Amino acid sequence: MSDKQKGIACIIAAAFGFSFMTFFVRISGDLPTMQKAFFRNAVALVIALSVLFKDHQTIIPEKKAIPDIALRCLFGTSGLIANFYAIGRLGLADANMLNKLSPFFAIIGSIFILKEKPSKLDITATVIAFIGALFIIRPGANLLLIPALIGLYGGFGAGTAYVFVRRLGKKGVHTPIIVFWFSFVSSAVTLPFLIFNYAPMSGRQLLCLILAGVSAALGQFGITTAYRFAPAKDISVFDYTQVIFAAIWGMLFLAETPAPLSIVGYVIIIGVAVIRWNRLRRAPL
Repeated sequence: MSDKQKGIACIIAAAFGFSFMTFFVRISGDLPTMQKAFFRNAVALVIALSVLFKDHQTIIPEKKAIPDIALRCLFGTSGLIANFYAIGRLGLADANMLNKLSPFFAIIGSIFILKEKPSKLDITATVIAFIGALFIIRPGANLLLIPALIGLYGGFGAGTAYVFVRRLGKKGVHTPIIVFWFSFVSSAVTLPFLIFNYAPMSGRQLLCLILAGVSAALGQFGITTAYRFAPAKDISVFDYTQVIFAAIWGMLFLAETPAPLSIVGYVIIIGVAVIRWNRLRRAPL
C-alpha cells in the first residue's frame, strides 16, 4: 500500500471507531451525560498513559505549550460533553453530522487563533455547510432545537480544539501528550459530577461505556496515524464516513431513519466537503 492508501485506511478506521463510540454511548441507556463522558475519557486516559510509558515519554509539557494545552482541553472537553448530550437526544446520524461541522469551525478559528487567511473557497464552503446544518437543526422543530444547537456547539468545540492541536504540533508537542492531558482534564472535570450524581449501572451499561472509551481511543489514535501517512488535503474527506457508519448502526440496531430534511443537510455538507477536498488536492504545492 502507498502512504496515501494507508492514510485513507487509518482515517476510515478512525471514523469506524468514533461511530461505534457514539453507538455505545447511545445504547448505554438513560445515564447522566457527565457519567458517560467520564468513562469515555478515563479509558482513553489509561490507553494514552500506557503509550507514554511504553515510549518512555514524560507527561510534563514544555512551559510554552501549557496555555495551548489548557485551551485545547477547555474547548475539547466542553465540545465532547455537548456531543454526548446530543447523542442521547438526536438520531445517531444527526448528532454525528453536527459534530462533523468541526472542520468548518476550524477554518473560522484559524483566522483568529493562527492568523491564517482563508481562501474564497474556504469561506464559500463554510457558508454552504452552515446552510446544510440548518436542514438538520430545523429551527421550527422546537422539541429538538435545543439538543441540536448543543450538538452544533459540540462541532464548534471540536473544531476550535483542533486549531490548538495544530498550533501545538507546530511547537513540537507529541500527540500522546496532547491526548493524555485532554483525557486527564476531561476526566477531572466530569469526576465530581460522577461522584455526586452517580447513577447505578448494570453490567451491560458499564460494558457499553468501556467499549465507548476503547472505540474513542481507536478513533483518536487512528486519525493521528492517518495524518502521519498523508496530508489532510488528500484524506480528510474520508472522515465523513463516520456519518455513514453511524446511520447504518442507527438503522440496523436502533430502528432510526434520518428525516428527509436531515438527508438534504448531509448531502449539502458532505458535498461541499468533497468539492473543497478535490480543489485542495489538485492545488499546486
